Amino acid sequence: ALAPRCGRVLPGLEQRLAVPAVVSPATARPYAAAAKTAKKDAKRTRQEKVKDKPPPPRRPLMAKPVDDVYLTWLYRRPSYELEQAVGMLKKFQELDFTYPKQFVYINVFLDMALQRKKKVDPFSSSVALPHRFTDDVNKVLVFTENEQEAEVAREHGAAIVGGVELIKWILEDEIQADFYVAVPAIIPKLIPLRSKLKRKYPSTRKNSLGSDIPKMLQFFRECHEYTVEDENIIKTRIARLDMPTEHIIANLKTIIHDICTFKPSNYDPIVQRLVIRSATSEGLLLNLDGILPRVQTVEEKEGKPAEDEDQQNPVQESVST
Repeated sequence: ALAPRCGRVLPGLEQRLAVPAVVSPATARPYAAAAKTAKKDAKRTRQEKVKDKPPPPRRPLMAKPVDDVYLTWLYRRPSYELEQAVGMLKKFQELDFTYPKQFVYINVFLDMALQRKKKVDPFSSSVALPHRFTDDVNKVLVFTENEQEAEVAREHGAAIVGGVELIKWILEDEIQADFYVAVPAIIPKLIPLRSKLKRKYPSTRKNSLGSDIPKMLQFFRECHEYTVEDENIIKTRIARLDMPTEHIIANLKTIIHDICTFKPSNYDPIVQRLVIRSATSEGLLLNLDGILPRVQTVEEKEGKPAEDEDQQNPVQESVST
């Protein structure tokens, strides 16, 4: 009853009436994969062009603003002479009504590079400042097995005095100190502490190994310690803001001169930038002229003997006559 009226079937009708087979998206849309690949290639090409395109030229920074209100990022950061910067910090404190005895800090940015991809290893050091700015005393431990030396150490302010019996307590963190000093006779027995104490292990290079116990105790009880952080930055306090300006300057120069000893003078200066600030003020960039130790040139070193000879010649001539 449902048969077609005529016996003819239109061409292709059998295929349309047949059950459709499962067709993959790639077969159904033969140009989809090619179009997607072409789109990816075009996107990659645009990204490569953006990378190859040179960045727009940066506007050179101006030296000094003319107006009172200006965009700081358009101008070079001003640098100040050391005495001028300390005077500004003192003035900031008065205007802001902040604590007059707050600490003064410096941030020292270092150039640790040497030749052939080598660099100066991060270091720590202790220095005796010409003007102390705190009454705090460091805790010093003295290694000695001599009873007379132990008595001398106690009399001169050693916090802990002992021999090899202290090794166990130090390894277990039962005993800790700011500095560790030792006499030469006991140093072979302290080898188990080398990896534990690391930079604080007694050594002659750090003046923490010697026979003059009173001298070592006097230095390490009152010394100021600083350390390189983040590979090339030193952040340390140097004075109190209420100290005389010349005392603050003397302490700063003492620390900077000690830092400069860690890199040979025939390389670029290890100190690249120096910023001074108080606990409540902004940082002031310092002009390094007059702060870094002066390095004698080869011509100056060669010129000295010649000058000495010129001064000695008249004496020799007078003697000969």
